[in-house]
Amino acid sequence: MVRLRVALCQMNPVVGDLAGNAGRIVEALGVAEDAGADLAVFPELAVTGYPPEDLLLKPGFVADNLAALSKVAAASGRCAAVVGHVDEQLDLYNAAAICAHGEVRGVYHKQLLPNYGVFDEERYFAPGQGATQLFGIGGVRVGVSICEDAWSPAGPIARQAAAGAELVVNINASPYHMDRLVERKQMLATRAADASCCLVYLNCVGGQDELVFDGASLVFDSEGRLLAALPQFREELAIVDLDVPAVFRKRLLDPRGHQTAAPLPVTEVTATPAQRRDAPRRSVGIAEPLPLDEEVYRALVTGTRDYVRKNGFSDVVVGLSGGIDSSLVAVIAADALGAGHVHGVSMPSRYSSEGSRSDAAALAAALGIDFRRIPIEPAHAAFLEMLAPSTAGVPEGLTEENIQSRVRGVLLMALSNKLGWLVLTTGNKSEAAVGYSTLYGDTAGGFAVIKDVPKTLVYRLCRWRNGAGPVPVIPEAVLTKAPSAELRPDQRDDQSLPPYEVLDPVLLAYVEGDLTAAELIESGYDEDLVERVVRLVDLAEYKRRQTPPGVRVTPKAFGRDRRMPITNRYR
Repeated sequence: MVRLRVALCQMNPVVGDLAGNAGRIVEALGVAEDAGADLAVFPELAVTGYPPEDLLLKPGFVADNLAALSKVAAASGRCAAVVGHVDEQLDLYNAAAICAHGEVRGVYHKQLLPNYGVFDEERYFAPGQGATQLFGIGGVRVGVSICEDAWSPAGPIARQAAAGAELVVNINASPYHMDRLVERKQMLATRAADASCCLVYLNCVGGQDELVFDGASLVFDSEGRLLAALPQFREELAIVDLDVPAVFRKRLLDPRGHQTAAPLPVTEVTATPAQRRDAPRRSVGIAEPLPLDEEVYRALVTGTRDYVRKNGFSDVVVGLSGGIDSSLVAVIAADALGAGHVHGVSMPSRYSSEGSRSDAAALAAALGIDFRRIPIEPAHAAFLEMLAPSTAGVPEGLTEENIQSRVRGVLLMALSNKLGWLVLTTGNKSEAAVGYSTLYGDTAGGFAVIKDVPKTLVYRLCRWRNGAGPVPVIPEAVLTKAPSAELRPDQRDDQSLPPYEVLDPVLLAYVEGDLTAAELIESGYDEDLVERVVRLVDLAEYKRRQTPPGVRVTPKAFGRDRRMPITNRYR
């Protein structure tokens, strides 16, 4: 039995900030050295941030990434470091460098490149070939793999274990969506037990455009038992002592038969520290997974905070209608940035109810955010007067409704331009799916916080947040009144759409489940309902293409995950 002290460096890199990321890695490596760690593990593409996308097509960026890695390697000492970066040989590779004693001692190339959902790695990288070597670190034979490599039962982890690995380190930039952590735990426990090999899974944390990385790094023993789990949505540097047993006898007695593989060459990186066996044991324990509603809420807070701050903004502005969506966005923004950095603007029209006006003011007061009121009636009336000669004789309708939304969009963007505030839009996934929004109106802004949150989930998140603090912050009236855009007298959403509790399951099956209209009807959904919803979703694709990015929390979000043609006659 060998005890290996491992530093889990769950960090939040910034895409393109090569010097900054390298500096954070060097700082964390120094902490690991001081803690007596044998091995420090950093996320996938920690040097460049993930995903760097078409920055990888710039030769200068790749060269600068390698220069940053050299600085990291030069700062390494007795503690070995596994660092994600981009390697360049005859092609580009998603790679992990093993650094120690001031140099890069070896490099592993990711073998399985994901090219589905939000992933597009085959556009940029060539796959690595074969399990090429193991690394002797602190008296343990260590295999290294990267993210997707762990998801194949017969992939690199199994091959490295069969060829002599006692521990496999898997570095990741694994994006969050609901229930993802459960999937990961089950898969990784199986992978460790099948390989009879200890497994360290290290994930990054933080937001990058639409993506959120939840951290939740994990350590398993060779039986697949969970030994350590880091928190979700939080940077953490944790030290864990991992007792690595001699695994060969367990493999010999495996009833599934012997795996025959030639042993891999072992590159000796660091020797076993003499004091390790007698040193006090270090363990980080197992962080409890968050309940689902809190998990989603924390993902939205993390994604919003990082998008705002990483893009150089300090303050945001939200149009407060007194409705459920804008209320949730304002609360998330206040939790992400602090109340002093959030500005709420009420923009009542001739159709805004007194209840909605007072609910918006009450929310702002409860949150302690800046609140201002800009009535839109003068601009609304001016637009109608300007258009009157050209629209005389045409009945009033949707055009006049949408003018109100567009006036509000103009006001929010003017405040953004004048005061440097980022506009947060407030549309949810259900509305985006069926096009229940006004282009250049309520879709105008810089970041769409809840664009991947179905309306029924919006209500759940609001109720969760009201129960999470010392006092509720969202007025009860907001949770109980009928949803309405208030663009005409006595308007309600269910006059234009099916009730959300009816609509959302159909959208889930059609958008995330990829069922056709015929398959939806065959599965039991009402035919008229299906035809109506499918038509709305298909026609709204052109709107979705023109909306801001927003946090991805479901397995299939509009944008990166679901890219449908606008011109499309398939029904």
